[in-house]
Amino acid sequence: MSPITRSTPARLTASATAKLPRLVLLGLSLAYILAGLFMRDPWKTDDAVGLATMITALREGGTTWLWPQVGQLAYAEEGPLITWAGAICMQLFGPWLGDITAGRLPNLLWFAITTGSVWYGTYLVGRRAEAQPLALPFGGEPSSRDYGRMLADAALLLLLATVGILQRTHETSVVPAIMAWQALAFYGLARMLDRPTSGAITLGVALAAAFLTRGWVGALPIMLAALVAFHPRGALWARRQWLPLTVGVTAVLILAWWIPASQGSEYWISNWKTWNLSSFSWPSLSDFGRTVRDLPWYLWPTWPLALLAVWRWREWLYAPHIWFALGLAAFAALELVFLEEPTDAEFIMLAVPCAVLGAFSLPTLRRGVVNTLDWFAVMCFSLTLATAWLGWVALHFGWPAQISRNIARQTTGYEPSISWVAFAIALVITLAWAALVVWRLRSHPSALWRGTVLSASGLTATWILLVLLWQPAVDYARSYRDMSAELNAALAQHRKPGECVRGLSVGSGQRASLLIFDNLTLSYDSKCPLVLQQTTRERLRDGNAAYSDGATELWRGGRRADRHETFRLLRVNHSR
Repeated sequence: MSPITRSTPARLTASATAKLPRLVLLGLSLAYILAGLFMRDPWKTDDAVGLATMITALREGGTTWLWPQVGQLAYAEEGPLITWAGAICMQLFGPWLGDITAGRLPNLLWFAITTGSVWYGTYLVGRRAEAQPLALPFGGEPSSRDYGRMLADAALLLLLATVGILQRTHETSVVPAIMAWQALAFYGLARMLDRPTSGAITLGVALAAAFLTRGWVGALPIMLAALVAFHPRGALWARRQWLPLTVGVTAVLILAWWIPASQGSEYWISNWKTWNLSSFSWPSLSDFGRTVRDLPWYLWPTWPLALLAVWRWREWLYAPHIWFALGLAAFAALELVFLEEPTDAEFIMLAVPCAVLGAFSLPTLRRGVVNTLDWFAVMCFSLTLATAWLGWVALHFGWPAQISRNIARQTTGYEPSISWVAFAIALVITLAWAALVVWRLRSHPSALWRGTVLSASGLTATWILLVLLWQPAVDYARSYRDMSAELNAALAQHRKPGECVRGLSVGSGQRASLLIFDNLTLSYDSKCPLVLQQTTRERLRDGNAAYSDGATELWRGGRRADRHETFRLLRVNHSR
């Protein structure tokens, strides 16, 4: 018996690694990503902006493939990679599916890379000797292959159970893509242990793709984590001669874009450099406080398990199954400290390493603790499903009255109608959750993945119910389709041939929505006779909005569900 086996904190029997049916894992993953991805309008923020950069590249062509733009607006927060993927899908499948649906197809690729990399990466490090559970006196411990598979299943299920990433993985933005490249980097590090050539190349591709997706903000923490993975006390130190291959692949792929891009639009490159530099700042106490406040719910339920894994495996800190994920988590967390107003777009880079670390905490838990986690998942997600149904009842039938009034304030002007097909599917999903709970109560399964299945299934079921029962109301509240149509009609009535429209204080999400729905591009020419102004009702009421006097208002509108945001189409003199 080796010293490695004797001192490991994992305690597990073979029955705890009973195989989770592949169809269950695949079906749950597909249900998770497909629900809410299609058959809806772009939401008003990053979701719309991502689609708009793809549409701009497709319609304008030329340099817009090198430099993502929303119409004439340089969108330097993003690299070109998701624009390329989306525009190609629109070109290939847009005539049959429509541009909006086709532009969302890359999300399936990002999700596949993320889940595949998490599963295989965890499996590779989980079957190594350092991670194996303590050998039992009379046998009965799991084989390394079964143990690694169980850990991989648990890591993937914990990722699906992470609350904060749910909406973001369904948006056409850089967020799901950057998570995919971080997961691929983790897999590349794990692969280098047994197949250094393919691992080094995979890692190089992941690092370059992260840079091409979100510049230094997205790539720097992954690059630093990959470098630290080659610690002298770590298993990869013996593979350090392959590091130049990784660096070479990364450099070649980045320069293949950067060289032609830097020779072109000085305006876009200047914006890109400014955004990358201004994104970082010295630590701010207020920003740190907000991050500490928001992260626990965002990373639930993985962060407590991840911390526990680091503690329980502290004597094996440099073992690949802890060191790789810990490095990714540490540098992602460190970046949050030095970012200017970090948001969930950066929080998401903690999701993958926390899920992997969380999986390695499970074999160290007592059976009573595991059962407690099971019961928490049952109670928590039974409550969320009941809440989704209660909100639907309040929306359509006005009961309970207080909840109905709260919903009405958020959906002013919305006229609900019941889709009986959606209702029937939602009922089936609810019954499936009830059947899963009954299975847990009656069968008393010993497999260690049971709690992660409950958590991932509960969150997925809740999401599907929200999509089925709430998507029309959410589309109404968050989509600019109707407002864009009204503005387009006003322009058709008032705009003379050849006149341009300048945007004034119009946000990037709003510009993107106008481009997507009605192909309206706002100009930056100060001589445009028409101005589309975004302001608030309060500023108009107090006379603080620009062009309160001296301009002719041709149209005023907005999303009826928004009680503050207002748009005005104005005709102004060229001299103003």
